[in-house]
Amino acid sequence: MDQLMAIKAFARVVEAGNFTRAADSLDMPNATLSKMVQELEAHLGIRLLQRTTRRVTVTAEGRDYYEKALRIVRDLEDIDASFNVVSGRLRGYLRVDVGGSTARDVLIPALPDFMARYPDIHLDLGVSDRPVDLISDNVDCVIRGGPLSDSSLIARHIGDATLITCATPGYLKAFGVPAYPDELKNGHRLVSYLSPQTGRPFPFRFARNGEKSEIKIEHRIGVNESNAHLAAALAGLGIIQTFTYATFEAQQRGALVEILGGWRPAPYPFHVVYPQNRHVTQRLRVFISWLMEVFPQRLRAV
Repeated sequence: MDQLMAIKAFARVVEAGNFTRAADSLDMPNATLSKMVQELEAHLGIRLLQRTTRRVTVTAEGRDYYEKALRIVRDLEDIDASFNVVSGRLRGYLRVDVGGSTARDVLIPALPDFMARYPDIHLDLGVSDRPVDLISDNVDCVIRGGPLSDSSLIARHIGDATLITCATPGYLKAFGVPAYPDELKNGHRLVSYLSPQTGRPFPFRFARNGEKSEIKIEHRIGVNESNAHLAAALAGLGIIQTFTYATFEAQQRGALVEILGGWRPAPYPFHVVYPQNRHVTQRLRVFISWLMEVFPQRLRAV
């Protein structure tokens, strides 16, 4: 038995909550993973996990073993990382989750710089506006905008984006250009961004001279993915409120026109978030430092 590999396998089952997810994250067959954990249990002479057809739970002994053994694994990773830093060659995989338009317009265009600095770090990008479970999905970090609600996560501020209200020239010719936010209530068609988590539409937000307001009216269409949200506006379906980095190219070629520019809402904060009980590898540290360096300017766009 490769005890170190067996410990890593057991730890992934604990973190993922089941064998299937753990096996997928380790890129090994489910049966192989199960056998490794069984061999570890036989070696220790204790039951680490209770298995049923529907779920896996950690025994009291298993939880204690997980916490103690994981410290050894982390120490070994730190030792390896320290020598990689000395040699200048950080290696391994990073799994990063990021929203659709943020991936397309901010992160991916900047990635050649990161890959040039760290050619032996491999990135797996999960691109979706839907929230993920960092532990069970084995994600190293997520890049997200908006307020943070989960206190069990560590968040680093990486910049602020600017929100813009806009529509196509064709739409504005047909329905008119609103002069102030309340005019949106007078027959205008709104394309709302729906929360991928709750399904509820985000209100259109506005601010001027320190005064903030929200417009909550029935939308003509709602979309829960940022790239599709922008596509709906480009199709002339109505007015949207989104980030300037997502609309920059369309504005440059005249496909979208900003309206209510004097009422732009407050900057929208973005963070890189990771679990506080997860070991922070040197790979993740350099990635976060890089995000803090390049993201602020790229998020602002125009």
